[in-house]
Amino acid sequence: MSSLTFHRATLAVVILALCGFSGCATPVGYTSQPLQRHDRDTTYRIDDHDSGFTITVYYSRYQFIPESDAVNAAGRSALLSIAYDISESRGRPIEPINEQRIKISMGRNGFSGTTSWSGTVKVFYKGAKQQ
Repeated sequence: MSSLTFHRATLAVVILALCGFSGCATPVGYTSQPLQRHDRDTTYRIDDHDSGFTITVYYSRYQFIPESDAVNAAGRSALLSIAYDISESRGRPIEPINEQRIKISMGRNGFSGTTSWSGTVKVFYKGAKQQ
């Protein structure tokens, strides 16, 4: 193999690798604090404030065929479910959560086939003054 052919082959491999890495995206990290495991695909964090709490959820799962809509729906559902579970366990009802207020971010790792979702929203107890 000539030196020129070797360099072209090496360059081609490097370009393909760079193109592959550019296809990977991770969702925004809304917290740098430790998270609790909810289930196999879901972790979350609760940060209390005077009138309620802020919930942050990370949801990810393997998908052979990417279905971002399904992951988005599952992530939102997990966030809402955990928020209401926390409220119930504390014996403090919460105001209905406006889904338009949920900040979300999504990403996909094309190498591992994992689609990830992150979301956060401020939750208010019923009757509490919203800040």
